[in-house]
Parts: sequence; structure tokens; C-alpha cells
Amino acid sequence: MIKEEQTLSIWSLVSEAGLVVQLVMLLLLLTSVVSWVMIIQRGTYQRKAKSLFNDFEKTFWSGVDLTQLYRQGNDSAGLGKALGLENIFRAGFKEFTRLRQQDNIDDDTVMVGAQRAMRVALAREQEQLEANLPFLASVASVSPYIGLFGTVWGIMNSFRGLATAGQASLATVAPGISEALIATAMGLFAAIPAVLAYNRYAARADVLTSNYETFAEELTAILHRQLHHR
Repeated sequence: MIKEEQTLSIWSLVSEAGLVVQLVMLLLLLTSVVSWVMIIQRGTYQRKAKSLFNDFEKTFWSGVDLTQLYRQGNDSAGLGKALGLENIFRAGFKEFTRLRQQDNIDDDTVMVGAQRAMRVALAREQEQLEANLPFLASVASVSPYIGLFGTVWGIMNSFRGLATAGQASLATVAPGISEALIATAMGLFAAIPAVLAYNRYAARADVLTSNYETFAEELTAILHRQLHHR
């Protein structure tokens, strides 16, 4: 019963708030919903990328033939399952094979082409890992200020009403101050999950990107050995 009364009290404060404060609350609510959607989407994507990285690296170092692994990767790409490390491998090995089969191309040109293809694929995978993180960073930094604006506006209106009231009392300004503080609370509610998610997912993206770069260097060394032992 007590919880129901508190909920109704908060809802009445929101519904009776001024237009500007209501707009601020609506903006913060929409921002929070969108950020939570992105938080869930980023978490799902990065967990999948980490799992596929471990699986592909295990297969790669198991001694499988690179040509066979490349063909398997093409099959996965056709089904839309290729992601992360596999795309980097496919890009580098494809360019390496294409240039190697051409006449009048020296070994250095072949290796430079393969490295360039892997860098492009790595940049694309890094972009995917970091997608939506700038939005979460913006929500984390801006939401408290938006809520503070709603608070200041609500308190300003409360004191303006107090100045025109015949008798000043706490009951006169309490509703306006309460609705203003709700805007601050909503700003924090939107900002705190966003900043926590940003820090976590940015760190994960950095680790995976570093792992991708290490693999690209190792693959470069393997291709270089193949090129000089043909």
C-alpha cells in the first residue's frame, strides 16, 4: 500500500510538472531507452566477437591448411557468419593469393598488398566493435546537465510562484522543487548506466583490436615464410 502511494505521488508530480520540465523528462526517458538498447546490442556483439575470435584462433593454430581455412571462411561469409578475425584472415590471404599468382610482381609488393588488405579489414572490424560507443559517451556526459537544466527551471518557477503567493510556506514550493529534483534523478538514471557501459565496452574493444593486430602480424610472418619457400 505504501509503495503504491509513493508511485502515485511521483506520477502526479510528473504529470503536473511544467511543460519545460516535462519535455526534459521525456527527452531523458527516450535517451535512457535508446542507450539501454545500444548497451544490450554492444554487449551481445562483443561477446560474440570474443567467442568467434577464440574459436578461429584455435582452428588457425591447429595446423589446418590455410587454403582450406580460407575456403571455409568464404562459406561462412556466404552464410553471414564471418566476423572479426576471420574477415581479417580472409582479406589478407585473398590479396596474398591474388598477387602471388600474377607475373612480374616481386615478393615485397605481394606482402605490402596483403598487409594493406589486412589493415583495411582491421579498421572495419574496429569500427564495428566501437559502434554506438560515442553515443553512450555523449549520454554519460550530457544527461546530468539536461536533468540539471530541468531542475533549475522547476526551482525557478517555484520561487516565482512563491513571490506571487499571498503567504509563503514550504507547501507552496515543495511540489515544484520535488518535480525539479525528479528531472535530476532521471538525468543520473540515464547517465550512470551509459558511463559504466562505455568504459566496459571501450576496454573490450581495445583488447580485441589489440588481439586482431597481433594476429595480423603473425599471419604476415607466416605468409612471408610461404613466399620465400615456394
